[in-house]
Amino acid sequence: MHIAIIGAGCSGLTAIKQLVQAGLHDIVCYEQSDRIGGNWVYSATPGYSSISKTTHTISSKSLSQFSDFPMPDDYPDYPSHQQILAYFQAYARHFQLEKYVRFNVAVLRAEKIANERWRLTLSDNSQAEFDYLIVANGHLSVPRHPDWKDRFSGQYLHAHAFKTNQGLENKSVLVVGAGNSGCDCAVEASRVAVRADLSLRTPQYIVPKLIMGKPTDTFAATMQWLPQRIRNRLQKISLRIQIGRYRDYRLPEPDFSPAQAHPTINSEIFDKIRHGKIHPRTGIQDISGQTVVFTDGSSASYDVIIAATGYKISFPFFPADFIDWQDAVHVPLYLRIFHSDHPSLFFIGLIQPQGCIWTLTEVQSRLIAQLLTGKTRLPADWREQAIAEGAYWTRQFIARPRHSLEVQYYPYLQQLLKAMQLKF
Repeated sequence: MHIAIIGAGCSGLTAIKQLVQAGLHDIVCYEQSDRIGGNWVYSATPGYSSISKTTHTISSKSLSQFSDFPMPDDYPDYPSHQQILAYFQAYARHFQLEKYVRFNVAVLRAEKIANERWRLTLSDNSQAEFDYLIVANGHLSVPRHPDWKDRFSGQYLHAHAFKTNQGLENKSVLVVGAGNSGCDCAVEASRVAVRADLSLRTPQYIVPKLIMGKPTDTFAATMQWLPQRIRNRLQKISLRIQIGRYRDYRLPEPDFSPAQAHPTINSEIFDKIRHGKIHPRTGIQDISGQTVVFTDGSSASYDVIIAATGYKISFPFFPADFIDWQDAVHVPLYLRIFHSDHPSLFFIGLIQPQGCIWTLTEVQSRLIAQLLTGKTRLPADWREQAIAEGAYWTRQFIARPRHSLEVQYYPYLQQLLKAMQLKF
């Protein structure tokens, strides 16, 4: 069987590895850039990658390793983007994955043809046909801009384009959104800006990177055997002990459980707020020129706005009328991988986990490899389950665009392992 993979980031790399390990070698992975690593390839010029110069992981080293390729012993609890890229490069070398990758070749169009096969039109003016198509292009490349973007007359940029705090010296900066990117941008801006404000439209769980001396995710992992209701209570208690109340930082108190929203993992934001370097603001009501009016009636003028307002789900290679989930409330995929109308199409990494993504894509890829080699098969009603499952995950989280791909790490991992008839 002839298999195509789109993207040689962490998802595409582990897909190659798992397929080859299962004995499938007729694989071509198309990568539009000149190197592996996807989002973890930093460039000072805005492009496909969304990381900044100071980006570190928000999942710990011990829970961010492929199962058969540990990170170096000298890596810190939260590795830098340089270290993560080096880790992926070492992974690719060790398992000899690059020989399956065609660099500097973008997939311009992917269309389904007869017999559930796929025809790819490529940027080198060639075409190729495949039996199976694995989409691993990521979901952090097309920014979602706010509707007030063009009403602001100062400098505007999306967090996707924020690389360093150079150019923000002695300027008044507003960061919109308190997700992981938003808090990172606010912290970096506060180091040089004359004033840095952070606008939150809704409450957000902001969690320090260490709890009781342990990385937050490893601490949370020790409680997975407990019922969700008890875990939620213990997480709230631990946060109260660690940071106090959110209102102590002039942040809105969440009125929902920690499991219902994607958490922001950031320790510095609390320090910056209490030192007067970052000033929380409510949501934006209106913008005129450089003046921003907030929902609490206050207003301020800014030189720069950084919008950390998320990303759209984008497949630029599919025809517009084929698959379009840019504004989807939920994504109807069985196990977040299998499309009910296209059994030869697989999605890898189209998830937003409360934990490390590439350790889950490793298991996703292993499931696909087992399926293609006949070691497992999908249940007879998997198409019906795809619709039900999308609705299920939607009910688990607060209805926000950022949660359309959300999954809870351990319950989702358990689903994947169960599909491979493995015990959790």
